[in-house]
Amino acid sequence: MLDRILLTNDDGIDAPGLGVLEAIAHELAREIWIVAPEHDQSGVSHAISLHHPIRVTERGPRRYAVTGTPGDCAVMAACRLMAETPPDLLLCGVNRGANLGVETVFSGTVGGAMTGVMLGIRSIALSQAWSDREQIRWDAAATLGPGVVRRLLAAGWAEGTCLSVNFPDLPPEEAGPLTLARQSFGLIQGIEVLPRTDPRGLTYYWVGFRRGRHEPGPESDIDALEAGNVVVTPLSCDRTDDAAYARLRQALGR
Repeated sequence: MLDRILLTNDDGIDAPGLGVLEAIAHELAREIWIVAPEHDQSGVSHAISLHHPIRVTERGPRRYAVTGTPGDCAVMAACRLMAETPPDLLLCGVNRGANLGVETVFSGTVGGAMTGVMLGIRSIALSQAWSDREQIRWDAAATLGPGVVRRLLAAGWAEGTCLSVNFPDLPPEEAGPLTLARQSFGLIQGIEVLPRTDPRGLTYYWVGFRRGRHEPGPESDIDALEAGNVVVTPLSCDRTDDAAYARLRQALGR
């Protein structure tokens, strides 16, 4: 049993996935701290707020809403609210929807966990896949989550790395085993800008992803999740492409 766990997310402090995460954490630690965004922060990646102030509202014992990103929440907790009693583990999620492939670069869930890593805290992002937005199988993450986190803590992983865990869109009793997978390219085929006109005749825009299939590659996170497994992918702060580095080094002669 851990002493204390810090919880955050990107869907906001009132999101149902955070309630699932809190239930998971209560099986793993004596003390739970929740420091989460006041509003939905999906897609903000690792962003932290450098150009406007952050406000913190206490919602209950060890429970705080922050007017910022998941990264802001991790920083606020580690550097201010929990500075004298640091967490043994940061859990970010449970996200409404899987985080796979290149989408992990944009994900606020993964970004919150990665910020925890940068602050020296072991961190895991957890996401629940769904096929029907109105009928999300939260019971998969709720039932399987504690055991998955225990296994990962027992196995250990390198410093400078966070773990991204995706639960399949299945009843927990039908889910496959915890499976190690590589980040694939994912389902993003592009980013599009959609113009709209407001009631005053002024133009505004929605930005969104254009999705479609790619060749997933060997040991891919997408294949493992579609097979019904609980998928874990280690993600590093080091984004150096080793193959490109080697080629450029040869071409440049140093």
